[in-house]
Amino acid sequence: MRQIGNDANLAGKILDELKSAIVNGELVAGSLYSVHDLAERLGVSRTPVREALIQLAERGMVRFERNRGVRILQTSLHDLEEVFAIRLLLEVPATHRAVTQRTAAWVKELGAQLKAMRAAAEKRDEATFMAADRRFHEVINEASGNVRLARYIDSLRDMVLLRGASTVDTSRSLSDILGEHEEIFALIEAGKADEAAESMRAHLLNTARLLIGQEAAASGDPVPPVSLEWTGYPRR
Repeated sequence: MRQIGNDANLAGKILDELKSAIVNGELVAGSLYSVHDLAERLGVSRTPVREALIQLAERGMVRFERNRGVRILQTSLHDLEEVFAIRLLLEVPATHRAVTQRTAAWVKELGAQLKAMRAAAEKRDEATFMAADRRFHEVINEASGNVRLARYIDSLRDMVLLRGASTVDTSRSLSDILGEHEEIFALIEAGKADEAAESMRAHLLNTARLLIGQEAAASGDPVPPVSLEWTGYPRR
């Protein structure tokens, strides 16, 4: 981790740095770290580090252990199933609501993220593609009018990154993922709220099934039995 020092946006920088270190494996899953050690590595005091760790604990990325420090948690298959069950519960109706109150400026912003995904797919730039993918979903969720919901859904994606799991070039290609987003966008652009919500549901379900299936196969663990069939939005 890089030293932060007295950055103007200290709290946010500490949170981002710790989260990145967990996701990229610099802070190893299963290992214990003291708040003092992390503060020294970041070049800051312990108080803002502890506050950032509390936020990460709320996201399920770390766990405080009394008189021992914080343990970096490993995302389980059941965690992945729960993440997508929650995303279905929240993101599908959010898509419907966003479409019903869409503006031309918002559709243009969403289209810009799709364009960035398309360019990254052509270059086989997975990192840039996934960043635009993440922002695509965030733009939709923010447009639902519930900023807290958008932030919460975005934080759930960190749980998937924590496991280091991706369907890219394992279960599907960047072009496959792009195609699912192009369908969602086309329906949003056409103002078809019900169909756009259904397309989002199908996209999330497909991602969940592929990701959980391949992770179960790789680990030899059984696929979690909890159903992901709930639609998140009543079909008509």
